[in-house]
Amino acid sequence: MSKESLQIHPNDNVLVALRDLDAGSTLTFGESQITLKDHIAAKHKLSLQDLEPGDEIIMYGITVGKALENIEAGSALTIDNIAHKTTAFGEKSADLDWIKPDISRFKDKTFMGYHRNDGRVGTRNYWVVIPLVFCENRNVGVIKEAFLEELGFAKTNPYKNLVREMADLYKNGNQSAIENLASGPSDSSASSKIFDNIDGIKFLTHQLGCGGTRQDSEALCALLAGYIANPNVAGATILSLGCQNAEAETLFEKLNQFSPNHGKPTLLFVQQNEGTEAQMLTKAIKSTFLELTKVNEQKRKPASLNHLVMGLECGGSDGFSGISANPAVGYASDLLVTLGGSTVLSEFPELCGVEQELINRCVDDEKAEKFAHLMESYNSRAEAVGSGFDMNPSPGNIKDGLITDAIKSAGAAKKGGTSPVQDVLDYGEFVKNPGLTLLCTPGNDVESTTAMAGAGCNVILFTTGLGTPTGNPVSPVIKISSNTKLATKMPDIIDIDSGGIISGEKSIQDVGEEILEYVIQVASGETLTKAQQLEQDDFIPWKRGVSL
Repeated sequence: MSKESLQIHPNDNVLVALRDLDAGSTLTFGESQITLKDHIAAKHKLSLQDLEPGDEIIMYGITVGKALENIEAGSALTIDNIAHKTTAFGEKSADLDWIKPDISRFKDKTFMGYHRNDGRVGTRNYWVVIPLVFCENRNVGVIKEAFLEELGFAKTNPYKNLVREMADLYKNGNQSAIENLASGPSDSSASSKIFDNIDGIKFLTHQLGCGGTRQDSEALCALLAGYIANPNVAGATILSLGCQNAEAETLFEKLNQFSPNHGKPTLLFVQQNEGTEAQMLTKAIKSTFLELTKVNEQKRKPASLNHLVMGLECGGSDGFSGISANPAVGYASDLLVTLGGSTVLSEFPELCGVEQELINRCVDDEKAEKFAHLMESYNSRAEAVGSGFDMNPSPGNIKDGLITDAIKSAGAAKKGGTSPVQDVLDYGEFVKNPGLTLLCTPGNDVESTTAMAGAGCNVILFTTGLGTPTGNPVSPVIKISSNTKLATKMPDIIDIDSGGIISGEKSIQDVGEEILEYVIQVASGETLTKAQQLEQDDFIPWKRGVSL
């Protein structure tokens, strides 16, 4: 890898700047000398050859854009001189010849997990409290306030002391001293836990369940059923008003479909049947507490790595994501698939342009056709409201080098490694096959991670180049930075730094193995992810309208 630039694929007609490059300087590429016409910021792209309007931009070996004007070799590619373009996709046209990675380092390793009745194994032991409709959010909050502190799951707010000091200064007439106050947040701590073998009680609130489309309510029931079926969940308390579209019968039907032999306690309380709010809450709290005493008897036991179901996510991506963090996660995915485990690649708007490659990786025509149909129908819905996949890159993405959706997608898809696609799922379906699965979700970080946990992922890998605190209530989220600058700047949210790939100090394989080793530690409960330490429990169901 050059210290100045990188050609990702031998067919590419662009280079990625690995550091800031000055206009007028000379860049050596192979036997050629390229004089830079513009300043090229690190993570951005420059043309390897003269381009005319309509010429294709090739990156990662595929079409990721087209020239809008004449572009001289050595010029920066920008949102002004290139536009999004992809090649058409169709039926499965080739079979994958996959070379499996060396798994000798991991083949005899295990993790310590919670074994469930249906054969799945959890990396955590959570109880969840779930409302079927937004009308019950307040009651969920009341139960949360009653349980967390008394059972030792609540951490003190680390900023309370800071506010107290400012309030004292104000009351004493020292308002001018507030700006110079040196105190920061104090260490947060939880009171002593009552239940040693329960990792937490998670309270999921949302704004759905009634008033929207019936499809949204059905999708919500499937998602919530997936959370209960997730092996990280030991049982659930479910609150229902009683008259909403999201019916308990639908939830239980989906739960039994996902996991017929789950054997988990599921406590349902319907407010319109129970009488007063106080009667319902008292009954719910008593019943839940008694079930918690039983769940606390469960203990971690050794489990083979094939019981891991690993989500593959990215958010706040930058121009380095596709050449460092994402391919490293892809290698970790390939390792786990070879070990018999499961991985899940989602964010369909960020697979735009790599459809044919993924179609050809599908194990049969049925899976390939399902993926193509989901991509086409999703993009059509987006275009119908004037927001196609080409509008996916955020301002932050563009600023840091991802200037077309196809460039972003080609790099994002690297999280899926190189293994065959064993299954394709729509939103609200549950992982059932080992190997790599494609799951239809938005590119929105939280909506996607929410869906992956609902599909059964018991751990999630999350790459980022710009930084994001995203976490999940039931599935530990491990953050991998694409660059060392981010890991140094935001150490409170980054678990693993893949910047060594950019500097040349580490290989993709090195970091991929490091990631899987860390996954085993997290899965065994030996390590809390940074998102868990921050109690970053993000939960946003996807309304099946358009969300990118």
